[in-house]
Parts: sequence; structure tokens; C-alpha cells
Amino acid sequence: MENFTFWSPTEFVFGRGTELRTGELAARFGAHKIMIVSGGGSAERSGLLARIRKTLQDAGLEYVDFAGVRPNPVASKVYEGIGIARAEKADFLLAVGGGSVIDTAKAIALGAPADTDFWKFYNGEASPQKAMPVGVVLTIPAAGSEGSGNSVITNEKTLQKISVRYPMLLRPKFAVMNPELTMTLLANQTAYGIVDMLCHIYERYFSNTAGTEIVDGYSEAIMRDIMDQATTLHFQPDNYEARAEVMWGGMLAHNGLCGVGKVEDWSSHRLEHEISAIYDVPHGAGLAVIVPAWLKFCARHNPDKIWKFAINVMSVDPSGHDTDEIIAEGISRLEDFYHDLGLTTSLRELIGQEPDIETMVCSLERNMGPTLGNYVTLSMDDCREIYRMAL
Repeated sequence: MENFTFWSPTEFVFGRGTELRTGELAARFGAHKIMIVSGGGSAERSGLLARIRKTLQDAGLEYVDFAGVRPNPVASKVYEGIGIARAEKADFLLAVGGGSVIDTAKAIALGAPADTDFWKFYNGEASPQKAMPVGVVLTIPAAGSEGSGNSVITNEKTLQKISVRYPMLLRPKFAVMNPELTMTLLANQTAYGIVDMLCHIYERYFSNTAGTEIVDGYSEAIMRDIMDQATTLHFQPDNYEARAEVMWGGMLAHNGLCGVGKVEDWSSHRLEHEISAIYDVPHGAGLAVIVPAWLKFCARHNPDKIWKFAINVMSVDPSGHDTDEIIAEGISRLEDFYHDLGLTTSLRELIGQEPDIETMVCSLERNMGPTLGNYVTLSMDDCREIYRMAL
């Protein structure tokens, strides 16, 4: 196990009706004027934003609304939000939504107090020294941004989708997590979230670091439970207990707990970012395409952990089978799981056309350099092959 520092100061307030504590929590964390960041309108139509505004008023807090964040959040919306936060002299950001809304709020949190372009914090030209505090009311379990110091933004001008990790600055002060708020999610939204949170664990689980049995053990348990609850929700979308398990599992998948002491990978996410940046598909849908192809490629070069995944997570019986057969069956079962969620594992089918693999690889190299990943170090030719395997 590698040396590590794990710091997770977010206060998680979980359960039915917990959004009614939002004003109390924001006041306790020092807010005076809040900018409420939200998405396309569902939180408004459902009455959630009205309930939250009332809690802010009851706590004696001022607020201003900033709505319209889209999936695959973009830099232009961040710039708009930075301008409003500065003009309104907001001192606290409240993200009401899923990962796109939270990631946008975090980007605004970096940019509003800075004297440089926020995008430089994403493309590596600058390092932030401070950030506005952020609170969260989660409505879509998927990205795990409610418990992480990470943010992903797409620059639509350059078609770059880049993630950052600033845990000391961007971990939310609090996260309100009411599983009831996820009951109205469409089946495909739930499916995309399931795929994303599982992949957050894959990126840490598939590691060459020795001496991580305890981390592997609880990572496998979280993966198995998320998959079990996904099956339940496919047939019972209003099952509260399953919604609760998935919501908490999505947070555990990405708050760093599953990666402590490990050299992480992150190839699958970075391969997918090029797909969703260029073709604007849902991130989880892109991961369902990339992960099986990545596993098949890596199994040729480093089968050990994939064999373990097949047995301990995908429940393949190893008796009488060699390593290649066990791995093939494990990947096949994972593909079947994605299909059962209503997702495709074909890149061509996902985007509805022949993908421009060369453009994706060139963009990947521009963003990440000549190699990618750690479980198997991928050259750009390897990445090109994985995209082809995903067709």
C-alpha cells in the first residue's frame, strides 16, 4: 500500500425530507448571500427549489438564482456564473442537482475569487489558491461530486473535456441527500448514473499496487451492492431502500475511499471524455461502451485483477475454467448487465454514425500526453485500438 492522505470534511445529511435543513446548514457554514446553481428546470417544476428558497429565507439568508446548467457542463456557463457571483457579491454556492450542476458550481467557486481565467485551472496552466464554499442538494446520484474534490468541465470552443482534483478546496461543506428526490428520474438517467459510479470504483480497483486487500474488499462489496440495487430499480423504480443504497453507494464510489493507498488508473474516463466532448452523449452511456473494450484490451496484458473482478464481482465460478475463460465470462456478464439497463456497448450505435477515431485520439493526446493510465500503460496506438474494439 502506498502512502496516502485521506481528508473528507463534507457533512452528509441523509434521508427523507432532509432538503428542509438546507438553510440551517448554509447558515452554519457561514453563508450570507447564496447563489443557487441549478439545471434545466426539473428542480423548479417539482417544487424542490421553492422548498429550498423558503429554508434560506427562514434562516435569514439572501439568495440569487442561476439556472440552466446542461448535462456535460460547459465553460461558457461557468463564465456566466462567475460574472453573476461577482456582481451579486455571493459568498456561498448552493448546487441543486446532479454532477453537472455540482461541477459547474465548483468551477464557479474556483473562478469567482481568482484574478485569472478559471479554465487555466483545468488545462494545467495555473493552480488555484482559494475557492468559494459550496453546498449541495443532490438530485441525481451518479458523479459522486457531492463528496469529492473533483470537477469536470467541457470547453466547447476547444472541444476539451478536462477533470480537476482539488480536494482541499472543492469538497462541499455539506451534502443533503434525500433518496426521495431521485424517485422521478427516468430509467436511462438512473442507468447512466449506475454505470458512472461503478466506473469510479473500477478506476481505483484496477491497480497494480500491492497490499490493498481491505480496500479491494469493500470496493467489491460496494460494486456488488450497486449492481444488485440497479436490478431492483429496473423493476421497482420507486423502491426507497434501493434508491438510498444507490445514492450512498455513488458517494462512496468517488469520495476517495476506494482509492486510498493505491496508484489509480482513470483510462476509461479519459477515453470516454473524448466521446462525450465531441459527440455530446451522456457520460454514463459512453462509459458503457468504453469499459468492456478497455477490459478486453487490458486482459491481454495484465489479467490478474480482471480475473479477480470476474470472480468476486461478476460471480463467475472459476471451477474447471482457465484464466482467459473466466475473464471472458466476467466481461460478458458485465456487458449483459449494461444491456439489461437498456444501454448499448457499441460506440457506433451510441453516436449513430461512424466515429472519427483519429480526431478522438489526437484530442486525447493533446489533453493527456503520449500515454494514458497505470493498470496498463496505454500508448496512443493502444487507445486507437480500444476505440476500434468499442465499435
